[in-house]
Amino acid sequence: MASNVNPTVRRRRLGQELRRLRELKGMTAEEVAERLLVSQSKISRLENGRRSISQRDVRDLCGVYEVEDQRIVDSLMQMAKDSRQQGWWHAFGDIPYSVYIGLETDAESLRVYEPQIITGLLQTRAYAEAIVQGGSPESSEQDNDKRVEVRLRRQSRITAEQDPLRLWVVLDEAALHRVVGSRQVMREQLEHVLELSQLPHITVQVLPFEVGAHAGINGQYSILEFADAADSSVVYIEGVTSDLYLEKPHDVQKYTVMYEHLRAQSLNVEQSRRLVERLAKEYAR
Repeated sequence: MASNVNPTVRRRRLGQELRRLRELKGMTAEEVAERLLVSQSKISRLENGRRSISQRDVRDLCGVYEVEDQRIVDSLMQMAKDSRQQGWWHAFGDIPYSVYIGLETDAESLRVYEPQIITGLLQTRAYAEAIVQGGSPESSEQDNDKRVEVRLRRQSRITAEQDPLRLWVVLDEAALHRVVGSRQVMREQLEHVLELSQLPHITVQVLPFEVGAHAGINGQYSILEFADAADSSVVYIEGVTSDLYLEKPHDVQKYTVMYEHLRAQSLNVEQSRRLVERLAKEYAR
């Protein structure tokens, strides 16, 4: 696969274009489904980019939408072909959050609120191993090792020399006090956070206990933004058996405002570093 082809992003862009063509035609997803003798849910999944799109699907939809410009049809057919290729993460087998990895791989910036643990992109290997084992106690050692390797591979986005992912993380203070693995693992982990937070494209703030109730009280979420204007921002909420992706402007705006409140309620960057540094020293005792 060409290195610049991201199948997740291709599916998403193709789905957006197919939705646009349907809306230009003035048709509902239900009407399209009836014409093609398929379920309405299939049309919805094709448009939201959660399902692979075959070239046959594109051909049939272009027929329904009466697309006469062959250049448009050819472009959509190529996108469908690209969308069925595999990203680097597929080499690790069935990854439950593969859609998210595809989005993160192509994102320009990422804002994360994490209430329980150090966020994955900032984790050391030892910390990641302890988190994966603790969170999946019934999984095999091989499966857990695979998940750790994927997590570490994802971190190349924030260490890349060219166009690294711009990352802003708000960590609840609880994540700094929760002893994951051992005190030594925690010391190394917090020192790692301090080191990464010195990079110009990475910002880490700590939400202190004394804030009390706050805008992130309902749990972890991430906001992904993309360089291409055609790609709308996405709010990602991780679940145990399934994940939630929100793309409607109203939803994204709501979570964006919540994140601004979290940043305002958090310690500033220097105060956050001092707290992380103090706790790292305490773990060393």
